[in-house]
Amino acid sequence: MDIGVQNRDLGAIDVHQLRNVVLAQDNAAWRENEHRQRAYDVHHDTESIVLLFCEERWPDPAVTREAGWARLSDVAFPLMNEIIDRGYRPGGIILRAMAAKLKAGGRIAPHVDHLPSFRAAHRIHLPLTTNPGVRFTVDGRPCPMTVGRAIEINNQKQHSVMNAGTEDRISFIFDYLPPSEAA
Repeated sequence: MDIGVQNRDLGAIDVHQLRNVVLAQDNAAWRENEHRQRAYDVHHDTESIVLLFCEERWPDPAVTREAGWARLSDVAFPLMNEIIDRGYRPGGIILRAMAAKLKAGGRIAPHVDHLPSFRAAHRIHLPLTTNPGVRFTVDGRPCPMTVGRAIEINNQKQHSVMNAGTEDRISFIFDYLPPSEAA
């Protein structure tokens, strides 16, 4: 969604429990759903554990629970609701939710999210791990991503991520469609 600015800080969130559960996932869990990696070349260096996925049948999106739901929803869903309650009008729909890993040495090339659901929904990041070699940019400018701080990015501006570090970067990402956009 074009929020009129590069990004919006949504405040501190206690990610300790979600971080622990995500980090405890085995390698197979990170590769069980490779739709993003196959469909979008910019996500070649990523892996994800998908909880919710949106079939792009706009304006009537179909949201499905994916394999990650059973393992992560108990700790992720309350955090998503906390973030929504703090900064958005309730009553909308969570279209997508996932733990997303950018591998050490990987990058996500500059891109804009073009699908209708991306234009209508808020894209919210909740960093779980990072390192000094990670650089996230929106509209060509650095976008701070701090563990335990929720941030909305303007995904209608060009954005990219580079992980020049030796450790993977993991964020929990979800897309919230407010009730005004869902009608």
